[in-house]
Amino acid sequence: MSSAVSPLAPKSLPTLPALAGVKLATAEAGIRYAGRTDVLLANFAPGTSIAGVFTRSRCPSAPVEWCRERIGGGRIRALVVNSGNANAFTGASGRAATKLTAELAAKALGCSEDEIFLASTGVIGEPLDASKFAGVMEGLAERGAEDGWEAAARAIMTTDTFPKLATRRVELGGRTVTINGIAKGAGMIAPDMATMLAFVATDAAITPAALQAVLAAATERSFNCVTVDGDTSTSDTLLAFATGAAGNVAVSDAQDPALAGFAAAFEDLLVELAQLVARDGEGARKFVTVEVEGAESDLSARKIALSIANSPLVKTAIAGEDANWGRVVMAVGKAGEPADRDLLSIRFGDLRVAHLGARDPAYDEATASAYMKREEIVIGVDIGLGQGRARVWTCDLTEGYIAINADYRS
Repeated sequence: MSSAVSPLAPKSLPTLPALAGVKLATAEAGIRYAGRTDVLLANFAPGTSIAGVFTRSRCPSAPVEWCRERIGGGRIRALVVNSGNANAFTGASGRAATKLTAELAAKALGCSEDEIFLASTGVIGEPLDASKFAGVMEGLAERGAEDGWEAAARAIMTTDTFPKLATRRVELGGRTVTINGIAKGAGMIAPDMATMLAFVATDAAITPAALQAVLAAATERSFNCVTVDGDTSTSDTLLAFATGAAGNVAVSDAQDPALAGFAAAFEDLLVELAQLVARDGEGARKFVTVEVEGAESDLSARKIALSIANSPLVKTAIAGEDANWGRVVMAVGKAGEPADRDLLSIRFGDLRVAHLGARDPAYDEATASAYMKREEIVIGVDIGLGQGRARVWTCDLTEGYIAINADYRS
């Protein structure tokens, strides 16, 4: 875990309110990090709904496989998360570790193993000694708190430099419901469920199927629109939980108009968490929003936006505060999507630097260079072909990213 906090970190952390139906506890199990918490137990009230989306990597971690096999049941009693070891590419020992972890949690809580969900983050390829959880699980089960969100967010950090938290309140069925979320991620971040770990809980009463629909739609416009380095983790897991403690009439249809406000607030929270991940990109000094319009479709626009956001040349130019719009042209051209050079326009913030396939007649190098010194940069591209639009978030690429990842296992 990096010691220096990202310059893009929020000036203060939000205080997440207590959320009825979930108790959070953390401990030091000694998985990898000395002198810090590295395991989280979230204990949910019986009947809590669960929904989830996971990495599309063809080399998923053992906890991802464990969750996939059980998510169809739609109910959860506990979530166990550890940092420091991803339990990925660990073969039979990895599967044994997930089973032992679930057994320990189920025994401590008096529930079925199939109601236990797991997530791990950290080094890939190192066996996870799940027996270390035996010494802390009973205590975790006994001392959970409904307001332990910041401690939970800190326990799941690896190379993160700050905990990522967000909260929303919204009316649903005549009741005020709360949505709390935490996330971790700083590197190995790219769309296809593009954070390493994120967990969102609400006290609303929502059936698993409706919650899954809300989660899937919101993920497409949030976590699947963030990229740090173009690398999709083996461990990407986003889980949502609905405890039902708010007492609203349970929503079972994702198309129910009563759910619209909740769905909007849920998506807004995921967007905030996704942006926090980009703000904590390893070595990042600039937060970058890429906006593409005028593409043939929204999907085409997103592919172009991601081509720009993932380009090492674009990202290093931003790190160097260089208004090199030629690299943006390059990234548009290599995206493999319909584009016409002579219709293309590019802007940095509100400054149009290129228009209709050439440098803008009003382009001023000094003004553009001054804009690039900001901590937050917007790159706008108009393809000029249609109505497709997309927005993605990323960060610059600095020597800090290389230093962190070159030394990650040492």
